[in-house]
Amino acid sequence: MALPAERMKAMRERRGVRGLRELRLIVPDARSRAVRRRVAKQVAGLDRLRELDALGWIEAVSVSEEQ
Repeated sequence: MALPAERMKAMRERRGVRGLRELRLIVPDARSRAVRRRVAKQVAGLDRLRELDALGWIEAVSVSEEQ
């Protein structure tokens, strides 16, 4: 049986042939109190009118399924 590193390399090669590649994402852990506090602080600092304006623009330029 092949070593784990060899199996991973073979898997990556097979995916590469199919036009795929591995992508790793590192994201904040929402379970962390520190992260939740930091996000809450950032949200509290948002300008409500600017956010509503941005949401309105997003809705205006979005393609709806009804069209």
